[in-house]
Amino acid sequence: MTERQGLVVYLNSVKQAKALRKYGNVHYVSKSLKYAVLYCDKEKSEGVMTKLKSLPYVKKVLLSYKGSLKTEFENSRPDKAKEYDYKIGL
Repeated sequence: MTERQGLVVYLNSVKQAKALRKYGNVHYVSKSLKYAVLYCDKEKSEGVMTKLKSLPYVKKVLLSYKGSLKTEFENSRPDKAKEYDYKIGL
Protein backbone atom coordinates (compact mmCIF):
# COMPACT_ATOMS: atom_id res chain seq x y z
CA MET A 1 0.00 0.00 0.00
CA THR A 2 1.34 3.44 -0.89
CA GLU A 3 1.95 6.09 1.74
CA ARG A 4 -0.43 9.05 1.51
CA GLN A 5 0.13 12.66 2.51
CA GLY A 6 -2.65 15.09 3.38
CA LEU A 7 -2.57 18.65 2.09
CA VAL A 8 -4.79 21.48 3.30
CA VAL A 9 -5.46 23.90 0.44
CA TYR A 10 -6.96 27.32 1.24
CA LEU A 11 -8.94 28.71 -1.69
CA ASN A 12 -10.24 32.12 -2.77
CA SER A 13 -13.56 30.55 -3.75
CA VAL A 14 -15.00 27.07 -3.25
CA LYS A 15 -15.98 26.91 -6.93
CA GLN A 16 -12.42 25.92 -7.86
CA ALA A 17 -12.36 22.94 -5.47
CA LYS A 18 -13.53 20.68 -8.27
CA ALA A 19 -10.36 21.50 -10.25
CA LEU A 20 -8.19 20.08 -7.44
CA ARG A 21 -9.20 16.52 -8.34
CA LYS A 22 -6.43 16.24 -10.93
CA TYR A 23 -3.79 16.73 -8.20
CA GLY A 24 -5.08 14.03 -5.85
CA ASN A 25 -8.13 12.75 -3.98
CA VAL A 26 -10.27 15.54 -2.54
CA HIS A 27 -11.41 14.26 0.84
CA TYR A 28 -13.26 17.25 2.30
CA VAL A 29 -14.28 20.76 1.23
CA SER A 30 -15.34 23.40 3.76
CA LYS A 31 -17.63 25.99 2.22
CA SER A 32 -17.60 28.40 5.16
CA LEU A 33 -13.84 28.39 5.79
CA LYS A 34 -12.93 27.95 2.08
CA TYR A 35 -10.44 25.13 2.30
CA ALA A 36 -10.10 21.61 0.93
CA VAL A 37 -8.30 18.53 2.25
CA LEU A 38 -6.47 16.70 -0.50
CA TYR A 39 -4.60 13.38 -0.33
CA CYS A 40 -1.77 12.46 -2.72
CA ASP A 41 1.20 10.08 -2.78
CA LYS A 42 3.87 10.95 -0.22
CA GLU A 43 6.66 10.91 -2.84
CA LYS A 44 4.79 13.37 -5.06
CA SER A 45 3.58 15.69 -2.28
CA GLU A 46 6.37 18.28 -2.63
CA GLY A 47 5.79 18.60 -6.37
CA VAL A 48 2.04 18.83 -5.92
CA MET A 49 2.51 21.53 -3.26
CA THR A 50 4.57 23.71 -5.60
CA LYS A 51 2.04 23.26 -8.42
CA LEU A 52 -0.85 24.16 -6.12
CA LYS A 53 0.91 27.25 -4.77
CA SER A 54 1.35 28.57 -8.31
CA LEU A 55 -2.39 28.39 -9.07
CA PRO A 56 -4.17 31.78 -9.03
CA TYR A 57 -7.13 30.62 -6.93
CA VAL A 58 -5.03 29.09 -4.12
CA LYS A 59 -4.15 31.26 -1.10
CA LYS A 60 -1.84 28.83 0.72
CA VAL A 61 -1.04 25.14 1.03
CA LEU A 62 -0.16 23.36 4.29
CA LEU A 63 0.94 19.81 5.05
CA SER A 64 -1.34 17.78 7.29
CA TYR A 65 0.21 16.58 10.55
CA LYS A 66 -2.02 13.52 10.84
CA GLY A 67 0.68 11.04 9.81
CA SER A 68 3.20 12.35 12.32
CA LEU A 69 0.87 12.42 15.34
CA LYS A 70 1.02 9.66 17.93
CA THR A 71 -2.29 7.78 18.08
CA GLU A 72 -1.52 5.44 20.97
CA PHE A 73 -2.26 7.05 24.30
CA GLU A 74 -0.63 6.04 27.58
CA ASN A 75 -2.20 6.00 31.03
CA SER A 76 -5.73 6.14 29.69
CA ARG A 77 -8.19 4.71 32.20
CA PRO A 78 -11.65 3.58 31.07
CA ASP A 79 -14.68 5.26 32.59
CA LYS A 80 -16.27 3.15 35.36
CA ALA A 81 -19.83 3.91 34.22
CA LYS A 82 -19.12 2.82 30.64
CA GLU A 83 -17.31 -0.29 31.82
CA TYR A 84 -20.41 -1.26 33.85
CA ASP A 85 -22.70 -0.75 30.81
CA TYR A 86 -20.53 -2.98 28.62
CA LYS A 87 -20.69 -5.81 31.15
CA ILE A 88 -24.50 -5.66 31.25
CA GLY A 89 -24.77 -5.73 27.46
CA LEU A 90 -26.40 -2.37 26.75
